[in-house]
Amino acid sequence: MNVDLFPVALSLRVAAVAIVLVTPAGVALAWLQAKRRYRGRALVDALILLPLVLPPSVLGYFLIVLLGRQGLLGGALESVLGLRLVFSPAAAVIASCVVALPLLVKTAQPALEAVPREMEDVARSLGLSEPRVFARVTLPGAWRGIAAGVVMAFARAVGEFGATLMFAGNIPGRTNTMPLEIFAAYQAGDDGRALAYVLVLTALSCGVVLLAGQLAPRGFRS
Repeated sequence: MNVDLFPVALSLRVAAVAIVLVTPAGVALAWLQAKRRYRGRALVDALILLPLVLPPSVLGYFLIVLLGRQGLLGGALESVLGLRLVFSPAAAVIASCVVALPLLVKTAQPALEAVPREMEDVARSLGLSEPRVFARVTLPGAWRGIAAGVVMAFARAVGEFGATLMFAGNIPGRTNTMPLEIFAAYQAGDDGRALAYVLVLTALSCGVVLLAGQLAPRGFRS
């Protein structure tokens, strides 16, 4: 059995970059949905959840339409900046971001909602700005839920398949992440190679579930 470590390293690298990009946006969206009531909130909530319910092939198609070489933004990026996203590791990162964001938001949001507003109001009455209220009151009370969301989102990014296959392609030595390698190995009849990557992803997923369980919020902690 000849197992290439490149898909393992690529999957971890893609997921790590995706989480670095997604975490600030995900926490901000979770805070917005948890702490603010505004017109259009339900629509924003639906858009956040959409990647969880759409078929991965549909997500991949939307990414191609938006960021492909002839896409709404992709063509401009390539002609102006010389930046070609489709069939590149960056495309795998973008696909992972899209599928990881909803999981992070929906895991972090309940933790943020559980932070008593009274404590935040007291901090504001003492003259703290909103960023300082978040850093000194909200974040310490919700960090476990946020951390659990980051961990779960990382696992989702590592396991992303459908959108990545369409948008990034399965190019050996370039975009062949572990899920794509499992698919390719199975199609080629190389069950041993497929099983090796399956075991790696299964072990990683079990570890993530255990870690997320330990990080699950246990009430508000100051």
